[in-house]
Amino acid sequence: MGHPATHALPRAPRLVATLIVLVLGSCADRSSPPKDMSWIPGGEFTMGSDAPDARPDERPAHRVRVNGFWIDRHEVTNDEFAAFVAATGYVTVAERPVDWELLKLQVPPGTPKPADEMLQPGSLVFTPTTGAVRTDDASQWWRWVSGADWRHPEGPGSSIEGKGNHPVVQVAFEDAQAYAAWAGKRLPTEAEWEYAARGGLDGATFVWGEAPLDATRCNVWQGEFPHLNTREDGFVTTAPVGSYPPNGYGLVDMAGNVWEWCSDQYAPGEYAERVAAAGGSGVVTCPSGPSTTRDPRNPFSSESRVHRGGSFLCNPSYCSSYRPSARMACTADSSLQHLGFRCVKDGSAP
Repeated sequence: MGHPATHALPRAPRLVATLIVLVLGSCADRSSPPKDMSWIPGGEFTMGSDAPDARPDERPAHRVRVNGFWIDRHEVTNDEFAAFVAATGYVTVAERPVDWELLKLQVPPGTPKPADEMLQPGSLVFTPTTGAVRTDDASQWWRWVSGADWRHPEGPGSSIEGKGNHPVVQVAFEDAQAYAAWAGKRLPTEAEWEYAARGGLDGATFVWGEAPLDATRCNVWQGEFPHLNTREDGFVTTAPVGSYPPNGYGLVDMAGNVWEWCSDQYAPGEYAERVAAAGGSGVVTCPSGPSTTRDPRNPFSSESRVHRGGSFLCNPSYCSSYRPSARMACTADSSLQHLGFRCVKDGSAP
């Protein structure tokens, strides 16, 4: 779930935006509170973590100030994304033909062209292993499936029927941006996302505080990953949004369920660099990420974007990414079975 090998089959970048998305926008009355959004008052918080289980790219913890903003109370759902597609005719990255000439720019020089069936539209799908395996090679449980897309998250035989209130998945960064523009919103910065996720509990280990993780807190993997899911929480993959208690800002699923795209490009040493630029102990104001991608997991990609929050595949045995400070990233043209998004909106306090 987000380990380097999950991106062993990167998609070719699609840089051409759908024109209709740029001209359509929300007609909502901007003087009233946006529907299904919570106001997050501006303020300071400690971003990142120096805790023992924090990864190197979460360090050092540092003070950050953000301005106030509106944020979706829940992840964008299948029904909401379907309304966008119906209104615009938008086609997601996972549904478009793969261009080998572009794809080969993201892999080591000399990589042979894959078989034609591997270049058909599709995406990455989680497949449990048949038994216990080492968890340092995610290619053991991720496979490329032709025909996997937001309507068919696990491939052609799957469906989102009856799951309109589940978070949409198999959407690339470009797809999330297109939806946000259509809705008159944008994707959150990484700082905004973490500030909102903490729900006012500055410095807490989890979005709910310090109580240990259990099946009532968030949608993650119970049992032994990646072969045995005991389903203590009742879910194998995504859960309907709002199946778990909200945080202090009234936001649900800021831990687990699906990862969420942020607008920032990714660089593992970004925190150390911004702290140095701020003079060590200074407060960093409204950071928006590095100007270029520096992602050692995807060294040939020109664009790697951050995602946050963990997913239904997180398990304490190898990944505790349901913590609000945990970071992950992948190529912007990647779509995954456990990756979705929520939007934010600039505006005034209610």
